[in-house]
Amino acid sequence: MSILFTVVIQKEEDWYVAKCIENNIASQGLTIESSISNLKEAIELYYEDLKPENIVSPAFITTLEVSVNG
Repeated sequence: MSILFTVVIQKEEDWYVAKCIENNIASQGLTIESSISNLKEAIELYYEDLKPENIVSPAFITTLEVSVNG
């Protein structure tokens, strides 16, 4: 079974940190690809014994432009 997850990737110094929105699992790597691969492995391990009906569906993510005084 395959499930879609929402992932945010941010650069922090020399590392890319990938975080899954639905469950707060995070991992890192020196490249975007390695951070995603490491996160995928972490998610697979997390859900190894969890039944599929307990998994939430992906979140809706968008951007928002806000005018700030400064």
